[in-house]
Amino acid sequence: MRILLFGKKGQVGWELQRSLAPLGAVVALCRDSKDFCGDFMNLEGLVDTVRRLKPDVIVNAAAHTAVDKAESEPELAQTINIDAPNVLAREAKLLNAWLVHYSTDYVFDGSGIAAWAETASTGPLSVYGATKLAGEEAVRRSGCKYLIFRTSWVYGARVNNFAKTMIRLAQERDDLSVIDDQVGAPTGADLLADITAHAIRSAQLRPELSGLYHLAAAGETSWYGYARFVLEFARKLGVNLKVAPEAIEPVPTSAFPTPAQRPRNSRLDTAKFQKSFNMNLPHWQAGVARMITEILERQ
Repeated sequence: MRILLFGKKGQVGWELQRSLAPLGAVVALCRDSKDFCGDFMNLEGLVDTVRRLKPDVIVNAAAHTAVDKAESEPELAQTINIDAPNVLAREAKLLNAWLVHYSTDYVFDGSGIAAWAETASTGPLSVYGATKLAGEEAVRRSGCKYLIFRTSWVYGARVNNFAKTMIRLAQERDDLSVIDDQVGAPTGADLLADITAHAIRSAQLRPELSGLYHLAAAGETSWYGYARFVLEFARKLGVNLKVAPEAIEPVPTSAFPTPAQRPRNSRLDTAKFQKSFNMNLPHWQAGVARMITEILERQ
């Protein structure tokens, strides 16, 4: 199997280089790759790359994910999140190749408390969410074989993330304020990558699996609950924290205004994925605990 991976330097792309390797020959590209084009601003270059490599599977882990910056640079977000996936989908169709594409809970308006199913009505609140939704639609319209995975609250151990920030702040400050009215499931990039590899193998054998799936860790929490778990676990591992547990204050989203509006309800119903691929999704706490342990062992 020949696999072409875009976005190799991102959180998910980094892990995909590891998880996809047992499936076949992987060519992993990023924006500054030399021999082939991995720059999503160069659409003609992307076409040339796909036609030269003729992959069996294209995995798109590249995206414009700077949610607040997207509000002031919508044209850039459109090119990266809509136009480039559209190009990849069209080329995948011509090659009869699979396209794996990642999307987000930001395609929803965040209302209610029920977990979003794949069939739920969308209503993005931001440029980022709107462009990611349009990117999904471009992939579906292309007629190619595809796996679109909507996920949420993605983190990776090797880059800056929420857990690292909370631990650092808790070592520096006497008190912390953390948003408590946004709910979702922290999902590890390593989990997404491993699940993707299994899903690709299944889809190669069962083309009827082509479709849109929600994919996130099990369970749910708020950013406040996430922070409390991170700091309690760090304490158990012997990290000296200045802030006391009772000095962590839950606050509403309005306490931290941002250019882009965030969805309050980021719960994703993953039943379709688990049934279709016969896989279990571990609880978010298991992945976060492993990530914190890895971070602290590196220090």
